[in-house]
Amino acid sequence: MKKVRLVFRALYEITRYEVVLSLKGSGRILSQLQRQSVIAKTTSAELEKKICDAVLLATCFYWKPVLCLQRAVCTVRLLRKNGINARLVIGYRPSPFFSHAWVEVDGRVLYGSAAYQKRLLPLHVA
Repeated sequence: MKKVRLVFRALYEITRYEVVLSLKGSGRILSQLQRQSVIAKTTSAELEKKICDAVLLATCFYWKPVLCLQRAVCTVRLLRKNGINARLVIGYRPSPFFSHAWVEVDGRVLYGSAAYQKRLLPLHVA
């Protein structure tokens, strides 16, 4: 998949997230993500990296700050659309409270820091 197309698709996903969040709330975003199916395709680590890089680049062009949950949701949606069985993980630390969202594929952190996976308790997995 071409890099420019991936960046535009990532921008679309970021914008879509913003619209659904403002109209329907975060519950709708997470329920849509849980219902999204994955049609397995032959994939590679190179494709995973291209998708993650495209989301990161798209956040640079977006007119508002893009937080970890928005980046993670958009990345999972793009990975799944490309046949990669990714999952969104939202983790937290109870005291002092801290939360973060990241993307995992086959148990490894693909988008986000692996340190969070070890230090935070899972709150939601989609």
